[in-house]
Amino acid sequence: MFKPDFKSTVPIYEQIITQAKEYILKGYLKPKDPLPSIRKLATMLDINPNTVAKAYQELERQHIIVTIRGRGTFVEESPSLDMRTMEEFTARLKPIVAEMLLAGMNQQEISDCVKSVIQELNTGKGE
Repeated sequence: MFKPDFKSTVPIYEQIITQAKEYILKGYLKPKDPLPSIRKLATMLDINPNTVAKAYQELERQHIIVTIRGRGTFVEESPSLDMRTMEEFTARLKPIVAEMLLAGMNQQEISDCVKSVIQELNTGKGE
């Protein structure tokens, strides 16, 4: 399920968060599906349980997953990211677009790339 890249500069807990969101968007994880316990996932990935706990806490804060004492951790019935303003998304996207432009990509190539990512992430939604 989760496959962290130990050579990446992105922290492992952030990789888990990103992958969980992607798996939900693609339909690999559906509402009410159970997630591995913190200890089990840490053992499977050979990482510190605190790293998994940090990822799960952030996913819970964002209302993506829910932990029910004595039962486990599950994908929310209606997972949804915190509402963010257009300015926040623009600020996060701007450095990526700048890198793409510096790499020589034109506006159409960048647009095609974004469309491709959207299409890939929507594969589990039947769109």
